[in-house]
Amino acid sequence: MAETRPRMQRPRVWVSQPLYPDIESRLDAWFDVTRTPVVTDHAPAAIAAALAACDGALVTLNDRIGEAEIARAPRLRAVANVGVGYNNLDVAALAARGIIATNTPGVLTETTADFGFALMMAAARRITEAEAWLREGHWQGWGFHQLLGAGIHGSTLGILGMGRIGQAIARRALGFGMRVLYHNRTRLPDAIEQACAARWVARDALLEAADHLVLVLPYSAQTHHIIDGAALARMRPTATLTNIARGGLVDEDALADALQSGRLAAAGLDVFEGEPAVNPKLLACRNVVLTPHIASASLSTRRAMVSLAVDNLIAAMGFGPDAGRPPSPVGG
Repeated sequence: MAETRPRMQRPRVWVSQPLYPDIESRLDAWFDVTRTPVVTDHAPAAIAAALAACDGALVTLNDRIGEAEIARAPRLRAVANVGVGYNNLDVAALAARGIIATNTPGVLTETTADFGFALMMAAARRITEAEAWLREGHWQGWGFHQLLGAGIHGSTLGILGMGRIGQAIARRALGFGMRVLYHNRTRLPDAIEQACAARWVARDALLEAADHLVLVLPYSAQTHHIIDGAALARMRPTATLTNIARGGLVDEDALADALQSGRLAAAGLDVFEGEPAVNPKLLACRNVVLTPHIASASLSTRRAMVSLAVDNLIAAMGFGPDAGRPPSPVGG
């Protein structure tokens, strides 16, 4: 039976969004928990008010926490983010206050890689464009030149950001006989390159060589609009671009211009700079597959993410078998 602390001594924890009650309930053994009953777009002032009375928080990518939100939260000790990305957290501001931040890497790698590969293929083979064309009643019979797309088998896959997810995508490419090139700031060890059958190249060389470019790198001030007009101009006009990382990596106006002018064949986007708003220029493009940030959206993966976030919060708050050693801290 789980150990519980005397009620008067129990820390307070805020869960910012409804997740999975059976998993969240593990928090009840250690904390007094305040839960948000429905999906809520919390205003900054509401987040600040919720954190003011809390010792810990379990939050999602929708919940932005920075210096202003923690200014009146003297008791706050830990923030567990449900997501591998954590640009919704000002990690430096949290660290300056001694607040531990955590994320949920690893558990979503394979599901996200599956989706990234599927999105790339959908863009290359014009699947959503073809479906819309069919539904609109344009199909009058089979045609030899109808909706010709780009090949996948034997083509060159370029991966920008070769972390866990990038490596998983590279492994999938092996089954399609693809040549895999990648760019990281730091080249991977030989053993990993060999396992992925991948070769490091400079960024410009990657842009120029890739038939299909997939973005899987973290978002930061340094990577903001890393795919801009100049980068797109280096890509082949027959190439595709897939982004399953963060919307801010791509200059969406420049991308829309490239798609509309024929300087890029197609794109697949699961993330957007102003999400949930989508750039109207992209909505007007027929040759882009748009999905609502669902790369990790399988039931088993989302449950695993919440479970890891709960483990992180319990440990970061100093309880449970991993007390003081959360499985996946970020920043420092």
